[in-house]
Amino acid sequence: MAGLRLGPLLRYTDGSNATVWVETNRPCTAEVRCADGARGTARTFQIAGHHYALVPVSGLTPGTATEYEVLLDGARVWPPPDSRFPPSVIATSPAEEDTRIAFGSCRWASPPAGEKDPVGPDALDTLSTRIAADPDGARPDVLLLLGDQVYADEISDATRRWIAGRREPSEPPGDQVADYEEYTHLYDESWSDPQVRWLLSTVPSCMIFDDHDVIDDWNTSAAWLADMRATDWWRERLLSGLMSYWVYQHLGNLSPDELAADPLYAAVREATDGTDVLRTFAARADADPTTVRWSYRRDFGRVRLVMVDSRAARVLEEEHRTMLDPGEAAWLREQILEDRDSCDHLLIGTSLPWLLPHLVHDVEAWSAAMCVGERGARWARLGERIRRGADLEHWSAFPASFDSLADLIAEAGTGPGAPATVSVLSGDVHHAYVAEPSWPGRAPDSVVAQLTCSPVHNSVPLSIRLGFRFGWSAPARALGRRIARHGRCAAPTVGWRKTGGPWFGNQLMTLTLRGRSARLSLEQARTERDGATALRMVTDRKLA
Repeated sequence: MAGLRLGPLLRYTDGSNATVWVETNRPCTAEVRCADGARGTARTFQIAGHHYALVPVSGLTPGTATEYEVLLDGARVWPPPDSRFPPSVIATSPAEEDTRIAFGSCRWASPPAGEKDPVGPDALDTLSTRIAADPDGARPDVLLLLGDQVYADEISDATRRWIAGRREPSEPPGDQVADYEEYTHLYDESWSDPQVRWLLSTVPSCMIFDDHDVIDDWNTSAAWLADMRATDWWRERLLSGLMSYWVYQHLGNLSPDELAADPLYAAVREATDGTDVLRTFAARADADPTTVRWSYRRDFGRVRLVMVDSRAARVLEEEHRTMLDPGEAAWLREQILEDRDSCDHLLIGTSLPWLLPHLVHDVEAWSAAMCVGERGARWARLGERIRRGADLEHWSAFPASFDSLADLIAEAGTGPGAPATVSVLSGDVHHAYVAEPSWPGRAPDSVVAQLTCSPVHNSVPLSIRLGFRFGWSAPARALGRRIARHGRCAAPTVGWRKTGGPWFGNQLMTLTLRGRSARLSLEQARTERDGATALRMVTDRKLA
């Protein structure tokens, strides 16, 4: 009998359509059946012995929330008969007057129930508990997961024991994942958490990868990539990472129309076993990243989200180093500026922050200058060592791309038809903050902000807390200017100041958008005196 191994995950939704992702334990026909009569079916496809379906649901009533169930070969498997959660629902496009976008990044899987959590309560678990306790209350209309949904290089003790049972962990890559099967274990460990499983079944989600979805510092530099390709384990690790990302995360980002037009999706579904088809795609993506686009756009009424791949789309050659290849940069520009007057709020999702503490920005710009040879070969070697050791690979480590994004944001936010707000949504840096840019000689009509939120569930060592608090300070800014002068770095085309934070903890940000107004809140997951966990408000402010 067919059973549900993982899911369901409610992914895409609009006024009348949705997609629901499932992993099953055998080939079967998956069906989503809604209480209002809407339904959809899909036959599973197979990758490396695993079976998946992305079920399209059409005929939903706009502006409603309807309960649904999942059936495999006609037998109901969701909700489970002993579920302690309310029914999962599909909520179609939110009412025009109110859209809630929750976002964050960096989530270690929560430990099994009953075990002590060494990094504190999981913000997603806590959000799930709150929604389940009040199903008719306010909830996010979409959840944006901005990278590091799984950690391929920082595994749990349980996964470490599981890996030791299938291969010799003393051989590279050691206690990191090595192949597709081990990636599936990571997703199973992370998404089978009961609270998160129910949350993802009832709140639509959009996702993008960051480095730990593959490996720390993924695509930091050309030299880094050459070193990785010289190992005998990297190719399998990368191909498996891209394959699993396509299956578990990327497919659900796409609309039904985009899925219908996707030749890879069609080829995988038509094959008896789609493993070789998908592996060939991943190998092509590795050999020539310009052949693949992981970025995507979603519209929620008059709210536009442009999710940017800031990992796999990089040009790494030092003389031509950019965060986005030319084709990707042109696509981003088109998505941001096209029919600009049709959106009240523009959201640019990028796992890596655009605006960082000034000291970090200047050190990253300095490292880029050193590595390209601004001070000679010896400094270039030092710059590369520091770049890798200190994770200096954000937008500011790609100075031309940093300035290009600044110019594009200013253009999008200026003149008739400009959105009320332009927000850059990011994670990665294990703290939360708000930074507001300013352009010399020009003032955009839109309110522009860098909104950074992480981690959802991860450690925040004291060194990170102290480092980022200092990084935003006036002495750090002065030190950064001296470092930038040594690197002969050009001044950035935009200035900025921190207007909120830094805040540390397991946390989620939420944008509440109504017409041309915007409100930002930050909530942290905390353990109460009675042992229960709750999301507590840290800041709540009007943006526009």
